[in-house]
Amino acid sequence: MRKVYAGLFSSLDGVVEAPNEWQPSFDEEMGAALSRMLDEQDAVLLGRVTFTEWAEYWPTSTDEPFASWINSTPKYVASSTLDSVDQWSNSTLIKGSVADFVAELRQQDGGTIGTAGSPSLVRSLIDQGLLDELTLMISPVGAGGGRKRLFADDAALTKFELVEAQPTSSGALIATYRPIR
Repeated sequence: MRKVYAGLFSSLDGVVEAPNEWQPSFDEEMGAALSRMLDEQDAVLLGRVTFTEWAEYWPTSTDEPFASWINSTPKYVASSTLDSVDQWSNSTLIKGSVADFVAELRQQDGGTIGTAGSPSLVRSLIDQGLLDELTLMISPVGAGGGRKRLFADDAALTKFELVEAQPTSSGALIATYRPIR
């Protein structure tokens, strides 16, 4: 069975939305961690917001090697409002239940299924018991209010076990967790 992994940038206060607005640095260790994750993935799950933002940039980007990777990798888009994802090659709109689609995708042959950004989708995968591993790249900053956090204030208790933790040269912490089911 294929595994579903998520990697998100997080602030100390749990903000995962728009890290470009609050993340103080991106260091070599973060780059290496992201490269390791991408090397294992052969499919990507995207939420509507991330897909819409990325579809405007990555198809014409020359920012290598990520541009080549993301443009050639199958992308599955979770959205109840989009009618089409045809503007970005190798993209498929998930019709119907995202949980059912991901459960079926996990049964197919292939490598790891990753998520890119999409904190609402990641929360949904956690809630549905479909996320196998969560890597947070925690920056030493409090991002403040007005942005999405991974878990809402009224979220149910969710337990994780720490798999690995690595401090980085910029003072960030790369922490990988597995949900306890």
